[in-house]
Amino acid sequence: MLKHNFEAVEEKIQAACKRAGRKREEITLIAVSKTKPVEMLQEAYNLGNRIFGENKVQEIVDKYDALPNDISWHMIGHLQRNKVKYIIDKVTLIHSVDSLRLAETIEKEAAKKGITADILIEVNAAREDTKFGVLPEKAEELVSDISSLPHIRIKGLMTIAPFVDNPEENRIYFQRLRNLAVDIGENKSDNVTMGVLSMGMTNDYEIAIEEGATMIRVGTGLFGARDYR
Repeated sequence: MLKHNFEAVEEKIQAACKRAGRKREEITLIAVSKTKPVEMLQEAYNLGNRIFGENKVQEIVDKYDALPNDISWHMIGHLQRNKVKYIIDKVTLIHSVDSLRLAETIEKEAAKKGITADILIEVNAAREDTKFGVLPEKAEELVSDISSLPHIRIKGLMTIAPFVDNPEENRIYFQRLRNLAVDIGENKSDNVTMGVLSMGMTNDYEIAIEEGATMIRVGTGLFGARDYR
């Protein structure tokens, strides 16, 4: 099943790239493995996947030691400040930074480890009350505030679009994030780049690719439905 799913997603990625006139190498597929057992992740690894995304700190900690050390782990869920220390030296990229206070905690923990943390600014592009993320009009100010922190590199933006029956409805939010990245990029400092746009999930990643996504976060499309019991 997993092999078939990965092949099906890959075909859709390539088709979306073709429609958008983009190269396949521009897109990073993050296999969202939350709630999935280590055995299933190992199977995905054996199929060639090396990039996994998790929503919870504890799952990263548990899976980190149980799986090969050449895996690139991405923290894509809401990150509490008191949990930063557990993953700061385990993850390649934190997608979900939406406040200066969180960034200051990441800075402190990265300094302790003598590393530089790569992050994305999470933007609530659809302005949903139920979602985390800085509002679009506040994003540039947040980037400016965080850019002074020496142990952090801002690599781009992330958004979680609404769950909709028709993925076409989310095109406007992906466009909004891309345009915001362009605007911020024009005023960037040394440790700020806007090369990463993390947007698009199982339901809408093809639209996201058409609108400039460089990272897509696909879980159900690869691993099947989740059991939250």
